Amino acid sequence: MRLSDFWRLMDDEFGSGYSRVLAADLVLTGLGGRTALQALEAGIPPKSVWLAVCEMQDVPPQRRLGRDIKPKR
Repeated sequence: MRLSDFWRLMDDEFGSGYSRVLAADLVLTGLGGRTALQALEAGIPPKSVWLAVCEMQDVPPQRRLGRDIKPKR
């Protein structure tokens, strides 16, 4: 997963404003007590950070892959 995919998933799930607050403030116990931003800066893969956020926020498994995006024609 690319960093841009991480932010797209965060924005889709939590909204563009709240996703930034959540990334900066939510302490992810599964990632050593770091916030999502700290984890990303420490080099933890975006997919691992995304899944940790999902666990802490009880995002249902069916929404963890994000919304379906139709291909451009």
